Amino acid sequence: MELSGRVALVTGAGHRVGRAIAFALAGRGMRAAVHYNAAEAEARETVAMIEGAGGAAACFGANLVDPEAPEQLIRDVVGRFGALDVLVNSAAVMRRTPFGEVTVAEWDAMMALNLRAPFFLTQAAAPHLRKARGAVVNIADLAALETWPAYVPHGISKAGVIYMARGLARVLGPDVRVCGVAPGAVLLPEGWSKDSAEHLADSTPLHRLGQPEDVSNTVIFLLESDYITGETIVVDGGRHVR
Repeated sequence: MELSGRVALVTGAGHRVGRAIAFALAGRGMRAAVHYNAAEAEARETVAMIEGAGGAAACFGANLVDPEAPEQLIRDVVGRFGALDVLVNSAAVMRRTPFGEVTVAEWDAMMALNLRAPFFLTQAAAPHLRKARGAVVNIADLAALETWPAYVPHGISKAGVIYMARGLARVLGPDVRVCGVAPGAVLLPEGWSKDSAEHLADSTPLHRLGQPEDVSNTVIFLLESDYITGETIVVDGGRHVR
């Protein structure tokens, strides 16, 4: 896929990995639709960064937990840019939920954002993506492939995201490719200590933590690789092969 001049919607692009992906795609000449929910100020910073580097971008607010939000967000993006070529489902929540303490409200909120929203965004975007012969990239998580006892609901939601890439790749092919990226220790959750970060780096085969650019580079690779679909690439410094 030639990226220059095309339109990409990146959900959760106000900060962290989502911001890095939106910035990287704009750097390849794409027009970036920067989605946010609560992080409006951060999303506007992302747009300012893109425009400051000579790119084109616009902000789009939506609470993707709202069942009607995915369709409206797609309508808003297409109404603004006139097309949609790429969807990157990056918006997600990661909460510590030890077994025995998980509430129904926590479960439902996590599944709604991490799993339901990407599916219905893709469903709403599909007619536009088919027309463009575009692509979807879902941001999963290493938690889908490892066992994290205090994050089981999160891991379940991300395992679903990996299955979604396989299932929708078959449903939407040959017109639309669907892939995924499963990051490992790229950005640590807030509140982690320096000792915890050092231990994580030392126990990773490459002996370092990753950077958001490691994920955005992989997203670009998948978008430009026209004969890859249904695959999720793990970007974790080798942790899953320990």
